[in-house]
Amino acid sequence: MRPWPHAIGAHLVFERGRRVLLGRRAPGAAFAPDTWHLPAGHVEDESVRACAVREAYEELGFVLDEPDLELVHTVHVRGAGAGEPRLQLFFRVHRWSGEPQLREPDRCREWAWWPRAALPCPVVGYARTALEGIAQGWTYTSVGWSV
Repeated sequence: MRPWPHAIGAHLVFERGRRVLLGRRAPGAAFAPDTWHLPAGHVEDESVRACAVREAYEELGFVLDEPDLELVHTVHVRGAGAGEPRLQLFFRVHRWSGEPQLREPDRCREWAWWPRAALPCPVVGYARTALEGIAQGWTYTSVGWSV
């Protein structure tokens, strides 16, 4: 068996009380158009925590520091068929400054705080899986891998 490269995603779980921040992807977005998703991005030439901090600012205008990120869940995703495997890391953000802004309207058309018990439809599947796992206290789930 040969090793496969994995794309790595950093996802941010911002909470206010029992509400979580989700963005509705733009209709023309390359990934998951018109679908709700957590703030997130792909790791570039940086650590995953640095990616999370960068994405929070680029997407929302939020300022936060790496020590305020707590890794709370990992989802190992494999797309349909033999799609590229991805490791999605979910960080709960304990402190930040700012209010959500639409800084990338070509990718996200709105931000909203949703009750964890009443998420909108549709939500990106692996993000919903992660939020459910976090609520259960699980640290890992996998999606799309054969058993």
